[in-house]
Amino acid sequence: MTQTLILTRRAALIGAAASLGGCSAVSSLNSAATPLDTFDLRPVPGATTGRRTARTILVARPTTPAAIATDRIVVKPNALAVTYLPESRWADDLPAVLQSLIVRSIAGTGRVGYVGPNEGGPVPDVALLSRVDAFQVEATNPGFSVVIDISLTLMRDRDQQVIATRVFRQRATATDDIPSVLIPAFQTVLDGLLPDIANWVVATA
Repeated sequence: MTQTLILTRRAALIGAAASLGGCSAVSSLNSAATPLDTFDLRPVPGATTGRRTARTILVARPTTPAAIATDRIVVKPNALAVTYLPESRWADDLPAVLQSLIVRSIAGTGRVGYVGPNEGGPVPDVALLSRVDAFQVEATNPGFSVVIDISLTLMRDRDQQVIATRVFRQRATATDDIPSVLIPAFQTVLDGLLPDIANWVVATA
């Protein structure tokens, strides 16, 4: 009788633990399923007048550190910590967002024969490779900064010869850490960087 009671209690405890685990799993699933506010960024073309080229330019998908190779908006409270802006995301993962912005900003000049991503399109004359070292919000004292740091390399496709390399880096201040302040700050930085990138690519390719 005592053994039966012990077994019954053990079964009840196991069942309760399983139930709690199930509740935790359901809670996690519900949290994962909560829709995040989604934000997009706009391309900014370079100059529409100046040197023109008939070359075809392939814009490769940018390489990024693992922490920013995501659709989440990166926040660095200090040099060693990485977190993400709560309940917010980019419209796609960051490498895809940046690839699209660069393609559309170069195409917007109307000064190249063809520019596009590496999926499909004609055989390129030139490949544009990019490495993103920063695309984030950084805590400063006081306030916050939005920082973008991109290294670009133009490479001739036929012989893989490097034509030129340049680093594009810029920041903008933000008074608060809420999306309505931070997203415009990201766009402010891009308003300066994207035309410079487009002009450099067209002039150098």
